[in-house]
Amino acid sequence: QVQLVESGGGLVQSGESLRLSCAASGRTGSNYSMGWFRQAPGKERESVAAIVWSHGTTYYADSVKGRFAISRDRPANTVSLQMNSLTPEDTAVYYCAATNRAIGFEVLDRDRYDFWGRGTQVTVSS
Repeated sequence: QVQLVESGGGLVQSGESLRLSCAASGRTGSNYSMGWFRQAPGKERESVAAIVWSHGTTYYADSVKGRFAISRDRPANTVSLQMNSLTPEDTAVYYCAATNRAIGFEVLDRDRYDFWGRGTQVTVSS
């Protein structure tokens, strides 16, 4: 089992930045990926960004490319999401997730993920 705890959400104004973090504990295995997903009210959960833990390759949804950056801290076993130039459309609950079933482009597929955090609210006001 893998436990994931997100932190760093909050209320910001349009154009500002926010950094989310996710601490992972438990048995992640040697070959896994971690991702960030988000869900706005009335919408499906969508991918935001993901990173393959072993070699650090990153993947992004088109909607956040150039604005968001995912990174990992291997000794601390944490993954972060730096979000810049936020807009009201980025308002959602952000979830951290982990999987042993995706290490390539499929890391943006939410159905590949077996372990999820409880989420952290990000609200961007106009």
